Amino acid sequence: MEARDLRVSDAEREHVGEILQRAVGQGMLSLGEFTERMDTVLASKTRGDLNAVLVDLPGATIDADMVRQLDPSQQPPVQQPVPQPSHQQLSHGGGSPNVIRGRMSGVTRSGAWQVPPVLDVNTRMCSVTLDFTKAVMSTQVVHINVDDYASSISLVIPPEATVDLNGVETIGSTATSRAKSGPPYGPLHLVVRGKVRFGNITAKYPFGTAIRKMLGT
Repeated sequence: MEARDLRVSDAEREHVGEILQRAVGQGMLSLGEFTERMDTVLASKTRGDLNAVLVDLPGATIDADMVRQLDPSQQPPVQQPVPQPSHQQLSHGGGSPNVIRGRMSGVTRSGAWQVPPVLDVNTRMCSVTLDFTKAVMSTQVVHINVDDYASSISLVIPPEATVDLNGVETIGSTATSRAKSGPPYGPLHLVVRGKVRFGNITAKYPFGTAIRKMLGT
């Protein structure tokens, strides 16, 4: 089988997406071209499909580490030690509650989920909804650090909660607050910082909040 016919993984698609994002930043692609090529990346099944979106970008190639991930015969076998369970691994379940990570997927937190004082959102090409209306808070003020490429992020907050999006750096993106800003005086205050690249982040109240206020319900 030729190399171009090998199947590709999500990690390799993500790698090519990051190459395209750098090309936009360097002025080699317009946002329209970026969107078209990302559609191809997300639908790609073989390495040839991915190479098609890179062929006219000077110096843009798939990282050699990605190739080795797909074809283990290109690297010497490594004897991996058998991991021994530790008390820390068992108590934390192998993940951190302070980090929300997603790659080309849908990410949702809703209901009575536990919200830490500091929350890191690390996402790539995702649809993200963080619903704080019924969440369990450990502090009134929650700091959210965002590191995102090409995602749509929605922050749904309780009535009377406030949001500060002034610390969000947008690159080909939008940051929209449909909620009150200012100092924390309600049940929750979100302070959002970080970068959103070629995506959007929106803070809003639940649907119908304004109408219920007008009706006094």
